[in-house]
Amino acid sequence: MLIDEQLPIDKNHLLKQDRTLSFSGMTWDDYEKFNAVEYLGYRTSFLDGVITIMSPSQNHERIKDFIFLLVITYCDAFDLDYYPTGSTTFKDKNKQVGKEPDTSFCFNNLKKIPDLAIEVVYSSGGPDDLRKYQKLGVKEVWFWINNTLEIYVLANNVYQQQQFSFNLPKIENKILTKYIVQVLNGNPRILKKSFLNEIK
Repeated sequence: MLIDEQLPIDKNHLLKQDRTLSFSGMTWDDYEKFNAVEYLGYRTSFLDGVITIMSPSQNHERIKDFIFLLVITYCDAFDLDYYPTGSTTFKDKNKQVGKEPDTSFCFNNLKKIPDLAIEVVYSSGGPDDLRKYQKLGVKEVWFWINNTLEIYVLANNVYQQQQFSFNLPKIENKILTKYIVQVLNGNPRILKKSFLNEIK
């Protein structure tokens, strides 16, 4: 059953608003058989019998890609090996959970579950998605929400909001927020260069 729908009605909404659909009363088999062609471009998640799909707006993607660039810039600056895993579908049938982050990374070596998942929140998701990541065992999750970068680190199977990243320990959320908040109206190349100068 469709329980939520938010669809853009003009080109301006396509830039600024994500499109979300949620279906309740679904099974794991429904999730596995989901028609990826019909909902091409959507990111899909599953928890508690609810399949949620989200089609990101252009602004959503611009912010996500810039955060990706900041992570790469940090890793290059401090010689940290990184393995981008993008919006790969991570799932666990036994735990009845599946999630596609906006982007994600493994550090030092490639793993089945990423060390860092990143979510840009416009009209869906948010810290409630932490339940999905907790079940998957993702050590750290970043949310860009309400023009702020929030960092959550898993400890004793519970997420705690932190000022500093666990995986990228020389950086804090305030510095990330300072640069991300400018990207929709600024030049990503110049912002990335300024970010590098500040963290070094």
